Amino acid sequence: MLFEVWAPEARQVTLQLRGEEREMGPDAARPGWWSAEAEASDGDRYGFALDGGPVLPDPRARRLPDGPEGLAAVADPAAYAWRVDWPGLGMRDAVLYELHVGTYTREGTLDAAAARLGHLKRLGITHVELMPLCSFPGTHGWGYDGVAPWAVHEPYGGPEALQRFVDSAHELGLGVVLDVVHNHLGPSGNHLPAFGPYFTDTHHTPWGAAVNLDAPGSDEVRAYFRESALAWLRDFRLDGLRLDAVHALRDDRALHFLEELSTAVDALGAELGRPLFLIAESDLCDPRLITPRERGGLGLHAQWNDDFHHALHCALTGESQGYYGDFAKAPLAALAKTLTGGFFHDGTYSSFRGRAHGRPVDRARTPACRLVGYSQTHDQIGNRALGDRLSGSLSPGLLACAAALTLTGPFTPMLFMGEEWAASTPWQYFTDHPDPELAEAVRKGRRREFAAHGWDEAEIPDPQDPATRERSCLDWAEPTTGDHARVLAWYQELLALRRSLPDLGDPDLAAVRVAWDEQARWLVVRRGDLRLAVNLGREPARIPLQGGAARVLAAWERAEAPGPDGVLTLAPESCVLLAPA
Repeated sequence: MLFEVWAPEARQVTLQLRGEEREMGPDAARPGWWSAEAEASDGDRYGFALDGGPVLPDPRARRLPDGPEGLAAVADPAAYAWRVDWPGLGMRDAVLYELHVGTYTREGTLDAAAARLGHLKRLGITHVELMPLCSFPGTHGWGYDGVAPWAVHEPYGGPEALQRFVDSAHELGLGVVLDVVHNHLGPSGNHLPAFGPYFTDTHHTPWGAAVNLDAPGSDEVRAYFRESALAWLRDFRLDGLRLDAVHALRDDRALHFLEELSTAVDALGAELGRPLFLIAESDLCDPRLITPRERGGLGLHAQWNDDFHHALHCALTGESQGYYGDFAKAPLAALAKTLTGGFFHDGTYSSFRGRAHGRPVDRARTPACRLVGYSQTHDQIGNRALGDRLSGSLSPGLLACAAALTLTGPFTPMLFMGEEWAASTPWQYFTDHPDPELAEAVRKGRRREFAAHGWDEAEIPDPQDPATRERSCLDWAEPTTGDHARVLAWYQELLALRRSLPDLGDPDLAAVRVAWDEQARWLVVRRGDLRLAVNLGREPARIPLQGGAARVLAAWERAEAPGPDGVLTLAPESCVLLAPA
Protein backbone atom coordinates (compact mmCIF):
# COMPACT_ATOMS: atom_id res chain seq x y z
CA MET A 1 0.00 0.00 0.00
CA LEU A 2 1.23 3.49 -0.82
CA PHE A 3 1.33 6.02 2.02
CA GLU A 4 1.91 9.63 1.01
CA VAL A 5 1.72 13.08 2.55
CA TRP A 6 2.37 16.67 1.52
CA ALA A 7 4.87 18.30 3.90
CA PRO A 8 6.86 20.83 1.84
CA GLU A 9 8.84 22.31 4.72
CA ALA A 10 9.88 19.03 6.35
CA ARG A 11 13.43 17.70 6.12
CA GLN A 12 12.47 14.21 7.29
CA VAL A 13 9.14 12.36 7.40
CA THR A 14 8.56 9.07 9.18
CA LEU A 15 5.60 6.74 8.74
CA GLN A 16 4.45 5.02 11.91
CA LEU A 17 2.35 1.96 11.05
CA ARG A 18 1.17 -0.54 13.67
CA GLY A 19 3.72 0.95 16.08
CA GLU A 20 6.65 0.49 13.71
CA GLU A 21 8.57 3.30 12.04
CA ARG A 22 9.55 3.54 8.38
CA GLU A 23 11.41 6.38 6.68
CA MET A 24 9.56 8.06 3.82
CA GLY A 25 11.25 9.41 0.73
CA PRO A 26 10.63 12.63 -1.20
CA ASP A 27 8.66 12.29 -4.42
CA ALA A 28 10.80 13.64 -7.26
CA ALA A 29 7.78 14.11 -9.50
CA ARG A 30 5.78 16.07 -6.92
CA PRO A 31 7.75 18.63 -4.93
CA GLY A 32 6.84 18.65 -1.25
CA TRP A 33 5.35 15.15 -1.28
CA TRP A 34 6.73 12.18 0.68
CA SER A 35 5.82 8.54 0.17
CA ALA A 36 6.52 4.98 1.34
CA GLU A 37 5.23 1.52 0.43
CA ALA A 38 4.19 -0.81 3.23
CA GLU A 39 1.87 -3.77 3.74
CA ALA A 40 -1.27 -2.76 5.60
CA SER A 41 -4.74 -4.05 6.38
CA ASP A 42 -8.07 -2.39 7.00
CA GLY A 43 -8.12 -0.77 10.42
CA ASP A 44 -4.33 -0.58 10.87
CA ARG A 45 -3.39 2.59 12.77
CA TYR A 46 -0.85 4.93 11.20
CA GLY A 47 0.46 8.48 11.31
CA PHE A 48 3.34 10.70 10.24
CA ALA A 49 6.15 12.31 12.24
CA LEU A 50 7.83 15.40 10.79
CA ASP A 51 11.48 16.11 11.67
CA GLY A 52 11.34 13.94 14.76
CA GLY A 53 8.21 15.57 16.13
CA PRO A 54 5.08 13.88 17.46
CA VAL A 55 3.19 11.36 15.36
CA LEU A 56 0.18 13.08 13.77
CA PRO A 57 -2.78 11.63 11.89
CA ASP A 58 -2.81 11.70 8.10
CA PRO A 59 -4.34 15.02 6.88
CA ARG A 60 -6.21 12.93 4.28
CA ALA A 61 -7.27 10.23 6.73
CA ARG A 62 -10.42 8.45 5.61
CA ARG A 63 -11.05 7.24 9.16
CA LEU A 64 -10.14 8.58 12.62
CA PRO A 65 -11.52 5.93 15.00
CA ASP A 66 -10.05 7.65 18.06
CA GLY A 67 -10.92 11.19 17.04
CA PRO A 68 -8.75 13.97 15.60
CA GLU A 69 -6.07 13.57 18.26
CA GLY A 70 -5.65 9.84 17.58
CA LEU A 71 -3.94 8.05 14.73
CA ALA A 72 -5.57 7.48 11.37
CA ALA A 73 -6.84 4.04 10.39
CA VAL A 74 -6.46 2.39 7.01
CA ALA A 75 -9.87 2.40 5.30
CA ASP A 76 -10.88 1.62 1.74
CA PRO A 77 -14.23 3.20 0.79
CA ALA A 78 -14.28 1.12 -2.40
CA ALA A 79 -14.63 -2.07 -0.31
CA TYR A 80 -18.27 -1.32 0.51
CA ALA A 81 -20.74 -3.50 -1.43
CA TRP A 82 -23.43 -1.10 -2.62
CA ARG A 83 -26.99 -2.42 -2.76
CA VAL A 84 -28.35 0.22 -5.13
CA ASP A 85 -27.16 1.10 -8.62
CA TRP A 86 -28.04 4.77 -8.19
CA PRO A 87 -28.65 6.85 -11.35
CA GLY A 88 -28.41 10.11 -9.47
CA LEU A 89 -30.98 12.80 -8.72
CA GLY A 90 -30.42 16.39 -9.81
CA MET A 91 -31.85 19.58 -8.34
CA ARG A 92 -34.75 20.03 -10.77
CA ASP A 93 -37.96 19.73 -8.71
CA ALA A 94 -35.92 19.11 -5.55
CA VAL A 95 -37.24 19.51 -2.00
CA LEU A 96 -34.39 19.59 0.52
CA TYR A 97 -34.48 18.57 4.19
CA GLU A 98 -31.69 19.82 6.46
CA LEU A 99 -30.85 17.14 9.02
CA HIS A 100 -28.38 17.07 11.92
CA VAL A 101 -27.40 13.48 12.60
CA GLY A 102 -26.63 14.06 16.29
CA THR A 103 -30.12 15.37 17.13
CA TYR A 104 -32.41 13.86 14.50
CA THR A 105 -32.64 10.92 16.91
CA ARG A 106 -31.61 10.59 20.53
CA GLU A 107 -29.17 7.85 19.51
CA GLY A 108 -27.42 10.45 17.36
CA THR A 109 -26.01 8.04 14.75
CA LEU A 110 -26.25 7.63 11.01
CA ASP A 111 -27.83 4.19 11.39
CA ALA A 112 -30.53 5.56 13.70
CA ALA A 113 -31.18 8.40 11.25
CA ALA A 114 -31.42 5.93 8.37
CA ALA A 115 -34.18 4.10 10.22
CA ARG A 116 -36.27 7.31 10.09
CA LEU A 117 -35.87 7.96 6.35
CA GLY A 118 -39.30 6.50 5.58
CA HIS A 119 -40.83 9.54 7.27
CA LEU A 120 -39.09 11.82 4.77
CA LYS A 121 -40.22 9.75 1.81
CA ARG A 122 -43.84 9.89 2.99
CA LEU A 123 -43.50 13.63 3.58
CA GLY A 124 -42.46 14.29 -0.01
CA ILE A 125 -38.79 15.15 0.44
CA THR A 126 -36.44 14.44 -2.49
CA HIS A 127 -33.00 15.13 -0.93
CA VAL A 128 -31.67 14.81 2.61
CA GLU A 129 -29.11 17.53 3.35
CA LEU A 130 -26.83 16.28 6.12
CA MET A 131 -25.10 18.85 8.28
CA PRO A 132 -21.29 18.44 8.47
CA LEU A 133 -20.00 14.94 9.24
CA CYS A 134 -16.25 15.60 9.28
CA SER A 135 -14.42 14.45 12.39
CA PHE A 136 -14.33 16.93 15.29
CA PRO A 137 -13.22 16.68 18.95
CA GLY A 138 -15.73 15.27 21.40
CA THR A 139 -18.97 13.45 20.66
CA HIS A 140 -21.69 16.03 20.07
CA GLY A 141 -21.56 19.33 18.22
CA TRP A 142 -22.96 21.15 15.24
CA GLY A 143 -20.10 19.91 13.06
CA TYR A 144 -18.87 23.27 11.81
CA ASP A 145 -15.69 22.96 13.88
CA GLY A 146 -14.57 19.85 12.00
CA VAL A 147 -10.84 19.39 11.50
CA ALA A 148 -10.53 16.42 9.12
CA PRO A 149 -12.25 17.15 5.78
CA TRP A 150 -11.81 13.57 4.51
CA ALA A 151 -13.08 11.58 7.52
CA VAL A 152 -16.57 10.81 8.88
CA HIS A 153 -17.10 11.61 12.57
CA GLU A 154 -16.66 8.28 14.37
CA PRO A 155 -19.41 8.72 17.01
CA TYR A 156 -21.88 9.01 14.12
CA GLY A 157 -20.72 5.59 12.92
CA GLY A 158 -17.71 6.32 10.71
CA PRO A 159 -17.42 5.98 6.93
CA GLU A 160 -19.28 2.69 6.50
CA ALA A 161 -22.25 4.07 8.41
CA LEU A 162 -22.43 6.96 5.94
CA GLN A 163 -22.36 4.50 3.05
CA ARG A 164 -25.16 2.49 4.68
CA PHE A 165 -27.17 5.70 5.18
CA VAL A 166 -26.75 6.75 1.55
CA ASP A 167 -27.67 3.26 0.37
CA SER A 168 -30.82 3.30 2.50
CA ALA A 169 -31.77 6.73 1.18
CA HIS A 170 -31.22 5.64 -2.40
CA GLU A 171 -33.35 2.54 -1.85
CA LEU A 172 -36.20 4.93 -1.08
CA GLY A 173 -35.41 7.15 -4.06
CA LEU A 174 -33.99 9.92 -1.86
CA GLY A 175 -30.89 11.86 -2.85
CA VAL A 176 -28.27 12.84 -0.26
CA VAL A 177 -26.45 16.17 0.06
CA LEU A 178 -23.59 16.82 2.50
CA ASP A 179 -22.72 20.15 4.10
CA VAL A 180 -18.95 20.69 3.84
CA VAL A 181 -16.84 23.43 5.41
CA HIS A 182 -13.90 24.74 3.39
CA ASN A 183 -13.64 28.22 4.89
CA HIS A 184 -12.06 27.25 8.22
CA LEU A 185 -11.23 24.35 10.50
CA GLY A 186 -12.07 24.02 14.17
CA PRO A 187 -9.83 25.44 16.89
CA SER A 188 -9.04 22.09 18.51
CA GLY A 189 -7.47 19.05 16.85
CA ASN A 190 -6.40 20.95 13.74
CA HIS A 191 -2.95 19.60 12.78
CA LEU A 192 -2.80 20.96 9.23
CA PRO A 193 -0.42 23.87 10.05
CA ALA A 194 2.23 21.34 11.10
CA PHE A 195 2.24 19.86 7.59
CA GLY A 196 2.28 22.93 5.39
CA PRO A 197 0.93 26.41 4.56
CA TYR A 198 -2.73 25.45 4.72
CA PHE A 199 -3.55 28.87 6.21
CA THR A 200 -2.42 32.38 5.40
CA ASP A 201 -2.31 35.75 7.16
CA THR A 202 -2.83 37.42 3.79
CA HIS A 203 -6.55 37.37 4.55
CA HIS A 204 -8.51 37.14 7.77
CA THR A 205 -11.90 35.64 8.51
CA PRO A 206 -14.16 35.55 11.60
CA TRP A 207 -12.25 32.39 12.56
CA GLY A 208 -8.75 33.87 12.22
CA ALA A 209 -6.23 33.26 9.44
CA ALA A 210 -7.86 32.32 6.14
CA VAL A 211 -7.52 29.01 4.34
CA ASN A 212 -4.67 29.52 1.88
CA LEU A 213 -6.32 29.69 -1.53
CA ASP A 214 -4.07 32.26 -3.18
CA ALA A 215 -0.75 32.64 -1.31
CA PRO A 216 2.44 30.58 -1.90
CA GLY A 217 1.72 26.87 -1.57
CA SER A 218 -1.96 27.34 -2.37
CA ASP A 219 -1.97 24.97 -5.37
CA GLU A 220 -1.77 21.99 -3.04
CA VAL A 221 -4.17 23.51 -0.52
CA ARG A 222 -6.77 24.04 -3.23
CA ALA A 223 -6.21 20.47 -4.41
CA TYR A 224 -6.65 19.24 -0.81
CA PHE A 225 -10.15 20.73 -0.50
CA ARG A 226 -11.13 20.10 -4.11
CA GLU A 227 -10.19 16.43 -3.94
CA SER A 228 -11.90 15.95 -0.58
CA ALA A 229 -15.11 17.31 -2.12
CA LEU A 230 -14.81 14.93 -5.06
CA ALA A 231 -14.11 12.04 -2.69
CA TRP A 232 -17.39 12.63 -0.83
CA LEU A 233 -19.31 12.61 -4.11
CA ARG A 234 -17.48 9.63 -5.60
CA ASP A 235 -16.81 7.32 -2.66
CA PHE A 236 -20.07 7.90 -0.79
CA ARG A 237 -22.26 8.32 -3.89
CA LEU A 238 -23.60 11.64 -2.70
CA ASP A 239 -25.71 13.71 -5.05
CA GLY A 240 -24.45 17.12 -4.04
CA LEU A 241 -22.60 19.27 -1.54
CA ARG A 242 -23.68 22.34 0.36
CA LEU A 243 -20.70 24.72 0.71
CA ASP A 244 -20.65 26.60 4.00
CA ALA A 245 -20.16 30.40 4.00
CA VAL A 246 -18.42 30.72 0.65
CA HIS A 247 -18.10 34.48 1.17
CA ALA A 248 -15.32 33.60 3.63
CA LEU A 249 -13.31 31.76 0.94
CA ARG A 250 -10.87 34.60 0.33
CA ASP A 251 -9.26 34.08 -3.06
CA ASP A 252 -7.68 36.78 -5.24
CA ARG A 253 -6.49 34.45 -7.99
CA ALA A 254 -7.82 34.89 -11.52
CA LEU A 255 -9.40 31.43 -11.35
CA HIS A 256 -11.49 31.47 -8.18
CA PHE A 257 -11.50 28.27 -6.12
CA LEU A 258 -15.27 27.96 -6.51
CA GLU A 259 -15.02 28.03 -10.30
CA GLU A 260 -12.26 25.43 -10.13
CA LEU A 261 -14.40 23.27 -7.85
CA SER A 262 -17.55 23.55 -9.96
CA THR A 263 -15.55 22.60 -13.06
CA ALA A 264 -14.18 19.53 -11.30
CA VAL A 265 -17.61 18.48 -9.99
CA ASP A 266 -19.20 18.79 -13.42
CA ALA A 267 -16.38 16.71 -14.88
CA LEU A 268 -16.85 14.03 -12.22
CA GLY A 269 -20.58 13.96 -12.91
CA ALA A 270 -19.89 13.41 -16.60
CA GLU A 271 -17.41 10.65 -15.76
CA LEU A 272 -19.81 8.89 -13.39
CA GLY A 273 -22.84 9.41 -15.63
CA ARG A 274 -25.02 10.96 -12.94
CA PRO A 275 -25.93 14.56 -12.02
CA LEU A 276 -23.90 16.21 -9.27
CA PHE A 277 -24.45 19.68 -7.85
CA LEU A 278 -23.07 22.34 -5.50
CA ILE A 279 -25.20 24.60 -3.30
CA ALA A 280 -23.53 27.68 -1.83
CA GLU A 281 -24.27 29.49 1.39
CA SER A 282 -23.45 33.14 0.82
CA ASP A 283 -24.47 36.51 2.24
CA LEU A 284 -23.18 38.42 -0.79
CA CYS A 285 -26.46 38.49 -2.80
CA ASP A 286 -24.23 37.99 -5.84
CA PRO A 287 -25.86 36.01 -8.67
CA ARG A 288 -22.47 35.41 -10.28
CA LEU A 289 -22.15 32.44 -7.92
CA ILE A 290 -24.92 30.62 -9.79
CA THR A 291 -24.26 32.04 -13.24
CA PRO A 292 -22.85 29.41 -15.64
CA ARG A 293 -19.12 29.57 -16.25
CA GLU A 294 -19.62 30.12 -19.97
CA ARG A 295 -21.41 33.37 -19.08
CA GLY A 296 -18.66 34.55 -16.75
CA GLY A 297 -20.04 33.12 -13.51
CA LEU A 298 -18.60 30.64 -11.03
CA GLY A 299 -20.89 27.84 -12.17
CA LEU A 300 -22.39 26.71 -8.86
CA HIS A 301 -25.77 25.09 -9.24
CA ALA A 302 -27.72 26.83 -6.47
CA GLN A 303 -27.37 29.06 -3.42
CA TRP A 304 -29.27 29.65 -0.19
CA ASN A 305 -31.49 32.73 -0.31
CA ASP A 306 -31.35 34.37 3.10
CA ASP A 307 -33.20 37.42 1.77
CA PHE A 308 -36.36 35.35 1.30
CA HIS A 309 -35.98 33.96 4.82
CA HIS A 310 -35.42 37.39 6.38
CA ALA A 311 -38.41 38.97 4.64
CA LEU A 312 -40.67 36.05 5.57
CA HIS A 313 -39.40 36.00 9.16
CA CYS A 314 -40.10 39.70 9.62
CA ALA A 315 -43.56 39.35 8.07
CA LEU A 316 -44.38 36.51 10.46
CA THR A 317 -42.78 37.76 13.68
CA GLY A 318 -42.40 41.53 13.45
CA GLU A 319 -38.79 41.23 14.63
CA SER A 320 -36.44 44.02 13.54
CA GLN A 321 -33.13 43.43 15.33
CA GLY A 322 -29.81 43.11 13.48
CA TYR A 323 -30.03 42.30 9.79
CA TYR A 324 -33.83 42.01 10.06
CA GLY A 325 -33.95 45.81 10.25
CA ASP A 326 -33.58 46.15 6.49
CA PHE A 327 -36.66 43.97 5.93
CA ALA A 328 -38.83 45.05 8.84
CA LYS A 329 -39.77 48.51 7.51
CA ALA A 330 -42.22 46.99 4.99
CA PRO A 331 -41.94 43.21 5.32
CA LEU A 332 -44.67 42.25 2.85
CA ALA A 333 -43.15 44.51 0.21
CA ALA A 334 -39.76 42.95 0.95
CA LEU A 335 -41.28 39.48 0.65
CA ALA A 336 -42.93 40.41 -2.65
CA LYS A 337 -39.61 41.71 -3.97
CA THR A 338 -37.77 38.49 -3.15
CA LEU A 339 -40.53 36.31 -4.61
CA THR A 340 -40.39 38.19 -7.91
CA GLY A 341 -36.75 39.27 -8.08
CA GLY A 342 -34.81 36.70 -6.08
CA PHE A 343 -32.86 39.07 -3.82
CA PHE A 344 -34.11 41.95 -1.71
CA HIS A 345 -30.63 43.47 -1.66
CA ASP A 346 -29.90 43.88 -5.35
CA GLY A 347 -27.74 46.98 -5.09
CA THR A 348 -29.98 48.73 -2.57
CA TYR A 349 -28.76 50.40 0.60
CA SER A 350 -28.42 48.11 3.62
CA SER A 351 -28.73 49.90 6.94
CA PHE A 352 -27.29 46.84 8.68
CA ARG A 353 -24.09 47.10 6.60
CA GLY A 354 -24.09 50.86 6.18
CA ARG A 355 -23.62 50.59 2.42
CA ALA A 356 -25.20 49.39 -0.79
CA HIS A 357 -25.37 45.61 -1.04
CA GLY A 358 -26.07 42.94 -3.62
CA ARG A 359 -26.61 42.73 -7.37
CA PRO A 360 -29.78 42.06 -9.43
CA VAL A 361 -30.62 38.55 -10.55
CA ASP A 362 -31.02 38.17 -14.32
CA ARG A 363 -34.57 36.85 -14.12
CA ALA A 364 -34.72 36.03 -17.81
CA ARG A 365 -31.76 33.65 -17.66
CA THR A 366 -31.62 32.49 -14.02
CA PRO A 367 -34.04 29.68 -13.14
CA ALA A 368 -35.74 30.31 -9.81
CA CYS A 369 -34.80 26.80 -8.69
CA ARG A 370 -31.17 27.96 -8.43
CA LEU A 371 -32.21 29.82 -5.27
CA VAL A 372 -33.07 27.79 -2.17
CA GLY A 373 -35.94 29.16 -0.08
CA TYR A 374 -36.77 28.33 3.55
CA SER A 375 -38.54 29.65 6.61
CA GLN A 376 -36.10 28.03 9.08
CA THR A 377 -32.53 26.68 9.06
CA HIS A 378 -30.03 25.48 11.64
CA ASP A 379 -28.41 28.95 11.57
CA GLN A 380 -31.58 30.96 11.93
CA ILE A 381 -32.76 28.83 14.86
CA GLY A 382 -29.55 27.80 16.58
CA ASN A 383 -27.98 31.24 16.54
CA ARG A 384 -30.88 32.66 18.54
CA ALA A 385 -30.22 33.01 22.26
CA LEU A 386 -32.51 30.14 23.24
CA GLY A 387 -32.53 28.22 19.96
CA ASP A 388 -36.29 28.71 19.66
CA ARG A 389 -38.10 27.66 16.50
CA LEU A 390 -40.94 29.59 14.88
CA SER A 391 -43.27 27.09 16.55
CA GLY A 392 -42.21 28.48 19.92
CA SER A 393 -43.95 31.80 19.29
CA LEU A 394 -46.27 31.53 16.27
CA SER A 395 -49.74 30.08 15.93
CA PRO A 396 -50.30 26.94 13.84
CA GLY A 397 -52.01 29.19 11.31
CA LEU A 398 -48.95 31.37 10.80
CA LEU A 399 -46.77 28.27 10.59
CA ALA A 400 -49.11 27.01 7.87
CA CYS A 401 -48.72 30.32 6.01
CA ALA A 402 -44.92 30.06 6.23
CA ALA A 403 -45.09 26.53 4.84
CA ALA A 404 -47.37 27.59 1.99
CA LEU A 405 -45.16 30.49 0.94
CA THR A 406 -42.07 28.26 1.02
CA LEU A 407 -43.50 25.12 -0.59
CA THR A 408 -45.56 26.77 -3.33
CA GLY A 409 -43.06 29.55 -4.01
CA PRO A 410 -40.66 29.75 -6.97
CA PHE A 411 -37.51 28.69 -5.14
CA THR A 412 -36.20 25.20 -4.39
CA PRO A 413 -37.74 24.63 -0.94
CA MET A 414 -35.81 23.42 2.08
CA LEU A 415 -37.10 22.38 5.49
CA PHE A 416 -35.22 22.15 8.76
CA MET A 417 -35.79 18.88 10.57
CA GLY A 418 -38.92 18.84 12.71
CA GLU A 419 -40.34 21.95 11.08
CA GLU A 420 -42.87 19.79 9.24
CA TRP A 421 -44.69 18.94 12.46
CA ALA A 422 -44.06 22.23 14.31
CA ALA A 423 -41.62 20.51 16.66
CA SER A 424 -41.74 21.90 20.19
CA THR A 425 -38.10 21.04 20.86
CA PRO A 426 -35.62 23.90 20.47
CA TRP A 427 -32.40 23.57 18.50
CA GLN A 428 -29.72 25.15 20.62
CA TYR A 429 -26.02 25.79 20.26
CA PHE A 430 -24.12 22.87 21.81
CA THR A 431 -20.49 21.79 21.88
CA ASP A 432 -18.41 19.04 23.44
CA HIS A 433 -14.87 20.42 23.55
CA PRO A 434 -12.55 18.12 25.55
CA ASP A 435 -10.14 21.03 26.12
CA PRO A 436 -11.38 22.69 29.35
CA GLU A 437 -9.94 26.10 28.46
CA LEU A 438 -11.61 26.12 25.06
CA ALA A 439 -14.86 24.88 26.60
CA GLU A 440 -14.86 27.73 29.11
CA ALA A 441 -14.00 30.29 26.43
CA VAL A 442 -16.92 29.12 24.27
CA ARG A 443 -19.28 29.16 27.24
CA LYS A 444 -18.30 32.68 28.28
CA GLY A 445 -18.21 33.97 24.72
CA ARG A 446 -21.72 32.73 23.98
CA ARG A 447 -23.16 34.32 27.11
CA ARG A 448 -21.23 37.56 26.63
CA GLU A 449 -22.52 37.83 23.04
CA PHE A 450 -26.16 37.77 24.09
CA ALA A 451 -25.64 39.81 27.25
CA ALA A 452 -24.55 42.62 24.92
CA HIS A 453 -28.06 42.46 23.42
CA GLY A 454 -29.88 42.64 26.73
CA TRP A 455 -30.11 38.98 27.73
CA ASP A 456 -29.45 37.78 31.26
CA GLU A 457 -26.38 35.54 30.97
CA ALA A 458 -28.04 33.01 33.27
CA GLU A 459 -30.75 32.46 30.64
CA ILE A 460 -28.31 31.41 27.92
CA PRO A 461 -27.94 27.60 27.70
CA ASP A 462 -24.48 26.28 28.48
CA PRO A 463 -23.16 24.87 25.17
CA GLN A 464 -21.05 22.31 27.05
CA ASP A 465 -23.90 20.97 29.19
CA PRO A 466 -25.07 17.61 27.73
CA ALA A 467 -28.63 18.69 28.51
CA THR A 468 -28.36 21.40 25.84
CA ARG A 469 -27.88 18.79 23.16
CA GLU A 470 -30.53 16.54 24.68
CA ARG A 471 -33.10 19.34 24.62
CA SER A 472 -32.34 19.76 20.92
CA CYS A 473 -33.16 16.18 19.96
CA LEU A 474 -36.42 15.68 18.09
CA ASP A 475 -39.32 14.12 19.95
CA TRP A 476 -40.65 11.46 17.60
CA ALA A 477 -43.82 11.03 19.67
CA GLU A 478 -45.04 14.47 18.51
CA PRO A 479 -45.89 13.97 14.80
CA THR A 480 -49.02 11.94 15.52
CA THR A 481 -50.53 14.24 18.16
CA GLY A 482 -52.71 17.37 18.12
CA ASP A 483 -51.57 20.39 16.14
CA HIS A 484 -48.31 18.59 15.31
CA ALA A 485 -50.23 16.04 13.26
CA ARG A 486 -52.31 18.74 11.62
CA VAL A 487 -49.24 20.74 10.57
CA LEU A 488 -47.58 17.57 9.27
CA ALA A 489 -50.64 16.74 7.16
CA TRP A 490 -50.54 20.29 5.73
CA TYR A 491 -46.89 19.91 4.71
CA GLN A 492 -47.67 16.56 3.07
CA GLU A 493 -50.61 18.08 1.19
CA LEU A 494 -48.59 21.02 -0.08
CA LEU A 495 -45.69 18.83 -1.19
CA ALA A 496 -48.05 16.48 -3.01
CA LEU A 497 -49.54 19.47 -4.85
CA ARG A 498 -46.06 20.74 -5.70
CA ARG A 499 -45.30 17.40 -7.34
CA SER A 500 -48.55 17.25 -9.28
CA LEU A 501 -49.08 20.86 -10.43
CA PRO A 502 -46.67 22.02 -13.17
CA ASP A 503 -47.24 25.71 -12.35
CA LEU A 504 -45.62 25.20 -8.93
CA GLY A 505 -42.47 23.84 -10.58
CA ASP A 506 -42.17 26.61 -13.17
CA PRO A 507 -38.58 27.92 -12.93
CA ASP A 508 -39.45 31.25 -14.60
CA LEU A 509 -38.88 33.85 -11.88
CA ALA A 510 -40.08 36.63 -14.17
CA ALA A 511 -43.51 34.99 -14.40
CA VAL A 512 -44.23 35.28 -10.65
CA ARG A 513 -46.76 37.95 -9.73
CA VAL A 514 -47.44 39.25 -6.22
CA ALA A 515 -50.07 41.63 -4.80
CA TRP A 516 -50.15 42.68 -1.16
CA ASP A 517 -51.56 45.06 1.42
CA GLU A 518 -49.01 46.00 4.10
CA GLN A 519 -51.60 47.35 6.54
CA ALA A 520 -54.17 44.56 6.17
CA ARG A 521 -51.31 42.00 6.15
CA TRP A 522 -52.45 39.92 3.18
CA LEU A 523 -50.45 38.76 0.19
CA VAL A 524 -51.34 36.89 -3.02
CA VAL A 525 -48.73 35.02 -5.06
CA ARG A 526 -49.62 34.02 -8.61
CA ARG A 527 -47.84 31.05 -10.20
CA GLY A 528 -49.29 30.48 -13.67
CA ASP A 529 -53.00 29.82 -13.20
CA LEU A 530 -52.60 29.18 -9.47
CA ARG A 531 -52.95 31.75 -6.71
CA LEU A 532 -51.81 31.45 -3.10
CA ALA A 533 -53.61 33.88 -0.80
CA VAL A 534 -52.18 34.42 2.68
CA ASN A 535 -53.66 36.41 5.57
CA LEU A 536 -51.05 37.08 8.25
CA GLY A 537 -53.35 39.41 10.15
CA ARG A 538 -55.46 38.79 13.23
CA GLU A 539 -58.66 39.89 11.52
CA PRO A 540 -60.48 38.41 8.51
CA ALA A 541 -59.20 39.83 5.22
CA ARG A 542 -61.18 40.77 2.13
CA ILE A 543 -58.80 40.24 -0.77
CA PRO A 544 -59.65 41.43 -4.29
CA LEU A 545 -58.59 38.83 -6.84
CA GLN A 546 -58.19 38.93 -10.58
CA GLY A 547 -58.37 36.04 -12.99
CA GLY A 548 -61.97 34.90 -12.99
CA ALA A 549 -63.76 32.17 -11.03
CA ALA A 550 -61.67 29.96 -8.80
CA ARG A 551 -61.90 26.77 -6.79
CA VAL A 552 -60.10 25.81 -3.59
CA LEU A 553 -57.26 23.30 -3.96
CA ALA A 554 -56.03 23.44 -0.38
CA ALA A 555 -56.83 25.58 2.65
CA TRP A 556 -55.53 25.77 6.19
CA GLU A 557 -58.85 26.95 7.55
CA ARG A 558 -62.16 26.34 5.78
CA ALA A 559 -62.26 28.80 2.89
CA GLU A 560 -64.90 29.59 0.30
CA ALA A 561 -64.05 30.38 -3.31
CA PRO A 562 -64.15 34.07 -4.24
CA GLY A 563 -67.63 35.49 -4.74
CA PRO A 564 -69.00 36.95 -7.98
CA ASP A 565 -67.31 40.26 -7.15
CA GLY A 566 -63.93 38.50 -7.19
CA VAL A 567 -63.33 39.17 -3.50
CA LEU A 568 -61.91 36.40 -1.34
CA THR A 569 -62.74 36.43 2.37
CA LEU A 570 -59.91 34.78 4.29
CA ALA A 571 -59.87 33.90 7.97
CA PRO A 572 -57.16 35.34 10.25
CA GLU A 573 -53.75 33.68 10.12
CA SER A 574 -54.71 31.33 7.32
CA CYS A 575 -54.04 30.65 3.65
CA VAL A 576 -55.64 29.08 0.61
CA LEU A 577 -54.37 27.78 -2.74
CA LEU A 578 -56.75 28.49 -5.62
CA ALA A 579 -57.02 27.14 -9.16
CA PRO A 580 -59.28 28.21 -12.05
CA ALA A 581 -62.82 26.93 -11.65
